[in-house]
Amino acid sequence: MLLKDFYKVNSLTVVENLATAEITINKDHEVFKGHFPGNPVTPGVCMIQIIKELTEQIVDKKLFMESSSNVKFMAIINPEKTPDLVLELDITETENGYKVKNSTTFEDTVALKLTNNYIIK
Repeated sequence: MLLKDFYKVNSLTVVENLATAEITINKDHEVFKGHFPGNPVTPGVCMIQIIKELTEQIVDKKLFMESSSNVKFMAIINPEKTPDLVLELDITETENGYKVKNSTTFEDTVALKLTNNYIIK
């Protein structure tokens, strides 16, 4: 984990190439003291890192993000109001690594959608 204690994985299920992770963001993490005091917002780069770390855990390989596309931040993830997230990962093996389509939600709200391409380190 790049950011120690930033999030906790509550559950991770994988069926064929589809993975579902339920995580909780740590609202007391240092990141939120600067992003933003009094109105914390989970940084997009942290969400992208979580997706990478979950994918590495699932495929049991170290990965490097080669590209990202169709990135849509659709709702603010405030760790004080909505710390519990569900990440759905559609992981496809490619010639050089993996393609991951992600949808991240809280409650009934879609917060993030993206597609990442990773190469094996």
